[in-house]
Formats: sequence, C-alpha cells, structure tokens
Amino acid sequence: MKIAFVHDFLIRLGGAERALKVLMDMYPDAPVFTLLYDKKKTGHIFQENRVITSNLQKLPSLFPGMHKWLFPIMPKAVESFDFSDYDIVISSSSAYAHGIISNLETTHITYYHTPMRYAWDYTHEYLKEQKLGIFGEWLASIFLHRIRQWDYLASDRTDIALANSKTVQKRIKKYYRRDAKIIYPPVDVSKFKVNPHHEGYFLIVSTLTPYKRIDIAVELFNKLGKRLVIIGEGSDRARLESLAAENIDFLGFKPDEILYEYMQNCRAFIFPSEEDFGIAPIEAMACGKPVLAYKKGGLSETVIEGKTGQFFEEQNLDSMEAALIQLLINEKEYDPYLIRKRAEEFSREVFEKKMQNLIENVKIETQ
Repeated sequence: MKIAFVHDFLIRLGGAERALKVLMDMYPDAPVFTLLYDKKKTGHIFQENRVITSNLQKLPSLFPGMHKWLFPIMPKAVESFDFSDYDIVISSSSAYAHGIISNLETTHITYYHTPMRYAWDYTHEYLKEQKLGIFGEWLASIFLHRIRQWDYLASDRTDIALANSKTVQKRIKKYYRRDAKIIYPPVDVSKFKVNPHHEGYFLIVSTLTPYKRIDIAVELFNKLGKRLVIIGEGSDRARLESLAAENIDFLGFKPDEILYEYMQNCRAFIFPSEEDFGIAPIEAMACGKPVLAYKKGGLSETVIEGKTGQFFEEQNLDSMEAALIQLLINEKEYDPYLIRKRAEEFSREVFEKKMQNLIENVKIETQ
C-alpha cells in the first residue's frame, strides 16, 4: 500500500507543517509533493530526498513573498502532480493541495487546516491589506473570483474530508457544502513539564502582526503595570514596542528550549487573537498554566473556562481586563495537573492513533 502526501508550500515552519511532519514520521517511506520548497527554512525538518516540487520551483525568486502573487497559476501547478502509482494520497491543505487529481483507484484524504481564507471569508480584508490601488484591486478580485470557482470544484476531488477544529469544520460546510470529521492537530506535550510555581510574569508567544491583536494586551499591561513577556517576531513589532511601557519585554524569536523555559515559569498565558486551533496555548496548558483567551475559534474548543483558563468576549481593553481580573481571583483554584490533563487530549499520540485508524480502515475497504 503506497502512500503520498501533498502540502501547499514548504517555505516556513508553522502548525500545519508540524502536523505534516508527524504524518510523515508515521509513514517514513512516503514522499511529500509541494508547490514550493525552501530548503534553508525547512530542510532540517523535511529532507530534500522526500520532497517533490512543482514546476513553480524553477521560477527565479525575484523578491521576498513573491509566491503569493503566483496564485492565478497555482491550480494548474497542483493538478500537474501524478499520483497514479499511489493507493492513498493525504493532502495537508490550507489552499491548493486538496485540488490534486487522482485516479479512481486512489483514495484521497484531505486534512484541512482551513479552506483558502483569502478566497473566501478573508477576501475583502486581504485586498485592502495589499494596498493595490483601484485598478490593482479590481484585477486581483477577478483572479480571486476564478480561484473561488476552482476551489469549490476542487473540494469535490476529496474522498474523505478532515478538519482540524469545529471552526474549520463549519467553514468547510459553508463554502464546500460538505461534512468533515474533526481530528485535532498534534501537540507534542511530552516536551513540557508541569511547574506549579511561577516567576510572576505573563506570557505571549505569537507572530507579531496586526491580526493577532497583541496591541490590546500591551494596552492592558501598560494600565496594570504587571510584567508581560512577548516572544515572537513580525511586521507589527516596532509599532507594538513604541506603545509598550517598561514592564513589557519583547524578546523576539527564541529557540524551543528557551521558549519552553518561559512557558514553564510564566504565571498565565495570554492569547488575544482568533485562531482556527492554536497550538501555543495547548503547550502552555501542558506546563500547567491557565490561559486568558478570546472566546472565538479554536480556543473556545480547547480551553475550559474556570478550569484551564478564562475567556474574554470582545477584543477590547475593558473585556480583556475584566477577564484577567477574574482569572487572578480564581488563580488558587486552578489545578496545574488538571490543566495538563486537558492538554494531553490534544497530544501527538492521540492524533497518530486517530489518523492511523482512519488510514487502516481505508486500506481494509480498498482490499
């Protein structure tokens, strides 16, 4: 039984790529097909001898981020992959990977991190962010309309649809008109140990972009004067630093071993953004730390209010402040080992078991 994987791009290391790595560890002989591959950024995770790229890889990289402007030709590129020799193909998709063409005898499983957001629910915001001007925005909207048509039709090529959260499951139902089973992404909780003590600071681990709404947390901790540590890089860092008082530390990128140390010693983990799943809060819970989170998206599925954290209802200062005060009032009631137990429900082992059972059932049905 031959298995292959497909992933949109191997040009960064995010949650989707880490989930793919777990799948590839489960099936070490299976190659991964991808539109673009950056060996410098992912080579230590995805070895070159297992990666098969599209013809887009041959195009010269004229400027950083050039790949996002290739979206009109991405569908043709992903359709060019040949899977005639494979029995099962698992696409790991946030955009194009689910649009592969496979034979009748090949079972195609798609693990959706999300449907293509800039083609669907994030279209208008995406066009505004690009600052293309009136003509550029008009032209881009025409291409995005065609991409939406292709994307909807491509969703029918999947035999089994999986979603990484209820949020993504709802998005699949809305845009593709099909049902998907939920299998949460793998979190390597084994790397973390419970620390029932803390060093007094609160922690944010995130890319620093406007969408993440780190500015609300900065405003709150400016007001309260409590220490906040922010780990991560991004386009919004300079602006956030200009807003921050002396009690807020920006540490930039940190390697995993340093990051884990900060998680294990923080007082609570702060998560102001809306995410489809959210791996970092699970990692903090694996350390026994409560999470202060915006009550939308994946965090509403993983955090249990009053037991593993506290929610705020709106992304504004007053709502976040009230929730933090409530978290501190309840602080002594939080059981770090109970919080850890909740994190273990999203472990790598749970993910592997569910995926292996699914794939084994496919094998039995096709024999």
